[in-house]
Amino acid sequence: MPEKMGQKPETDVLSGRNAVSEALKSGRVIDHIEVARGERTGSIVALVAKAKERGIPVKEVDSRKLDFLAGKNHQGIAAVAACKAFSSLADVFALAAERGEPPFLVVCDELEDPHNLGAVIRTAECAGAHGVIIPKRHSAGLTSAVYKASAGAVEYMPVVRVTNIADTVNELKEKNVWVFGLDMDGQSWDKTDLSGAVALVIGSEGHGISRLVRERCDGIVSLPMVGHVNSLNASVAGGILMYEVLRRRQNGT
Repeated sequence: MPEKMGQKPETDVLSGRNAVSEALKSGRVIDHIEVARGERTGSIVALVAKAKERGIPVKEVDSRKLDFLAGKNHQGIAAVAACKAFSSLADVFALAAERGEPPFLVVCDELEDPHNLGAVIRTAECAGAHGVIIPKRHSAGLTSAVYKASAGAVEYMPVVRVTNIADTVNELKEKNVWVFGLDMDGQSWDKTDLSGAVALVIGSEGHGISRLVRERCDGIVSLPMVGHVNSLNASVAGGILMYEVLRRRQNGT
């Protein structure tokens, strides 16, 4: 029976040195590799080197986390398979050109909660964005938890993973994309020109946009807060701005 959209199986964890080695040899799409902290014996060194050669993030974790993730027989290493291959920035711009639309991107600056990242991808797809950008480090990846939270939108939304978000912001600006960060002390959203080629930067759940990324944005946009709570969930705030971009595109403003 085919899987229903949004019902991807639980995270596909490949544990043990032979299993990880075969996954790397086969070219399988891997989100990241976890290695027990301090484990550098036998084939572990070669596997870590091979992963880095392929640009796969390697995370050192407590062995108890590996026990929880992969059971007791992990041999100090496990690979978490990605639910979909990553795209490139060129793919995103090609999609925008194919649709005859100015590029619309969503940049996630260290968004670590997979449910938030999944929600951002889902909203971005619904709002007509052409791509979502995430960093290799300090970010949720394309795991099954993200797939499920996106309700399957990962299937349709190109996700680009980059080494450095600040450098990518510069690259977008060089391609004539206006980049706006979402933060509390920026210009009000209704006074910001979000038309044309635009990228929205959503910061991490705890710290918001990093200082360097903030400095490279063309502007900072904020939402009004009139209640007792002075902040919104990252994916909710991002969703509001994404739909503001869509509204202006549909209205030609």
